[in-house]
Amino acid sequence: MMKPLSIAVSALTLVACQPTATEEAGPAKAAASDQGAEINPLLAEWSGPYSGVPAFDTMSLNALKPALEAGMASTLADIDAITANTDAPTFENTILELEKSGASLDRVFTYWGIWSANLSSPEFRDIQGEMAPRLAAFQSQITQNDALFQRVKSVHESNAVANMRPDQQRLVRLVYDGFARNGATLTAEAKARYAEINEQLSGLHTRFANNVLADEEGYVTYLTEDQLGGLSDGYIRAAASAAETRGEPGKYAITNTRSSMAPFLTYSTERDLREQVWTNYYSRGDNGDEHDNNALISEILALRHERVQLLGYDNYASWRLEDRMAVTPERAIDLMEAVWPAATARVAEEVADMQAVADAEGAGITIAPWDYRFYAEKVRKQKFDLDSNEVKQYLQLDKLTDAMFYVAGELFNFSFTPVPEGSVPVFHEDVGVWEVTDRTSGEHIGLWYLDPFARQGKRSGAWANSYRSHETFNGKQTVLSSNNSNFIKGADGEPVLVSWDDATTFFHEFGHALHALSSNVAYPTLNGGVRDYTEFQSQLLERWLSTDAVIDNYLVHHETGQPMPAELVAKIKNAATFNQGFSTTEYLASALVDMRYHTTDPAGLDPDSFERETLASLGMPEEIVMRHRSTHFGHIFSGEGYSAGYYGYMWADVLTSDASEAFAEADGGFYDPQTAGKLVKYLFAPRNALDPGEAYRAFRGRDADISALMRDRGFPVPEKSDG
Repeated sequence: MMKPLSIAVSALTLVACQPTATEEAGPAKAAASDQGAEINPLLAEWSGPYSGVPAFDTMSLNALKPALEAGMASTLADIDAITANTDAPTFENTILELEKSGASLDRVFTYWGIWSANLSSPEFRDIQGEMAPRLAAFQSQITQNDALFQRVKSVHESNAVANMRPDQQRLVRLVYDGFARNGATLTAEAKARYAEINEQLSGLHTRFANNVLADEEGYVTYLTEDQLGGLSDGYIRAAASAAETRGEPGKYAITNTRSSMAPFLTYSTERDLREQVWTNYYSRGDNGDEHDNNALISEILALRHERVQLLGYDNYASWRLEDRMAVTPERAIDLMEAVWPAATARVAEEVADMQAVADAEGAGITIAPWDYRFYAEKVRKQKFDLDSNEVKQYLQLDKLTDAMFYVAGELFNFSFTPVPEGSVPVFHEDVGVWEVTDRTSGEHIGLWYLDPFARQGKRSGAWANSYRSHETFNGKQTVLSSNNSNFIKGADGEPVLVSWDDATTFFHEFGHALHALSSNVAYPTLNGGVRDYTEFQSQLLERWLSTDAVIDNYLVHHETGQPMPAELVAKIKNAATFNQGFSTTEYLASALVDMRYHTTDPAGLDPDSFERETLASLGMPEEIVMRHRSTHFGHIFSGEGYSAGYYGYMWADVLTSDASEAFAEADGGFYDPQTAGKLVKYLFAPRNALDPGEAYRAFRGRDADISALMRDRGFPVPEKSDG
């Protein structure tokens, strides 16, 4: 999870501690709202049960701008207090005071994050566009505060560090690096330019994200009753409901989101409509209009390149990967290129199988990208007698939620109990809240929020974030964790049925939540993470969806209540590596293009040409496109969380495959108590208090091996392994 401030200024990873319910808000306590002398509700300390919770029921956009301004002033006052201290810099009076700083602003950013991701509106986007550059300038005031940096540097270089606990030593290094890697060591002129670039980038990132959201909201395909061939009854009812909410009763809306697009392309028998829906989705940000992102990409890349050159790096990727597990772009590229040939070779086999089906049907077509999912489903049925719609009947959202709770209980000893309705404020009526406790001692761990359904103003995809993270250094702080999905809400009283892929993603994001909930770190900064490692925990949790305990007890038919038949389970497991060519290639294409963007001199770069030429040089199959085409690649262009880092999913998947084999080899399988204990102790609870490489070796006894990944995907295993 990224720090709250990086929602607006994702280039910067420096000190922004998590909100604390008990902490004084400093000067911000006196910040007046437009209504008079009352505390701005977005700045107010959290009150109520569970050590205080966000006041989502009092959120007001009118309060946002003044809250941000007051929060920034309060944070700068905190910084001034640190630099005004005439005592010699120490861990306690400098590093820990930084950890405490900015509590009121962090609270504001909890609400900002909800408006940005879950409840976006034109009014919020106006505020976002105005405030993002100001927030970037504010962050630069901290990262380029030389008096503050000199105090941090003094602690970092002091002999006292050698006598600190390992987690304290790591905290000192991370805080120091946060300054040094973000311009603190530059000369005055270079510092000014660095700050200016950050301001410009923050505005460009915001515009990029809002352009994508505009195209998701602006392109809807409306169907009539005679155009519904192949679609399931549940999907049709959901499409009818979506149309009605958009003022088109009697029609059926295919929205421009993945959760709506993917099932339509899989099942619709209307090829021309499949092409239209596919085109709408993959052309987001690339329509030559006011929401076109091509020019923004060029500006973003040029500014990133200029900024890292100020720091002495050859390219952006070298700067980005320096503090990650991969360390260098070359190592990340080597991993991806080791898998790429096997993935594209599998695509050729998959396309041949699909073309044979189309020819046998007399379709008279050549497989195109909008045909891939449709004919892959036919091949799946033919090869494995596996019908995805049949599987879907056993994947109820509520039951999947219960299954995740079961897994969390068995592995983490957590218990999830719904909180009494109305006792915890929520930002939308669809949001549910559960209390998380230790099931042995009853100790309160935190709360888990779930916002499951798609709606206008909510960004597409699925994600996890925390409103409050664990810490103990300033009084114990419990976790407020959140998962967010975009399932299509069914008609009243009907269960929400999801695909196997969507169920896997649901488990994935819950893995992020468990990573937050299991934290035992003392300091807020240590709740962060190394990007190519933090996806590992979530990807690993996906494996429990297909365990016998989950299948036998939670994957039951939504009408009969009968468990999934053994023969259907066998078909799912037999088909586990089916379509791996497609899924691996579409992902790798995005990851490789991301890395090429950030290792290339961007002078004069045209994104449209660059994307096409890069894919051609890779030998990209023409039947597939990048999972995220450049103009809607929000991971890397709406912020910097994954920029030059999208490869991290595969890096983490090497760890995932290897760790899964550790469970498979254990006496108790995936629920082996000893292995689960090591999982929590070394891979989840330490968060970023322990070096990821050391953590993994403590769990596994060695480094991870790429051979496990290749076995998982049904690809040929290389003769020599590379951990």
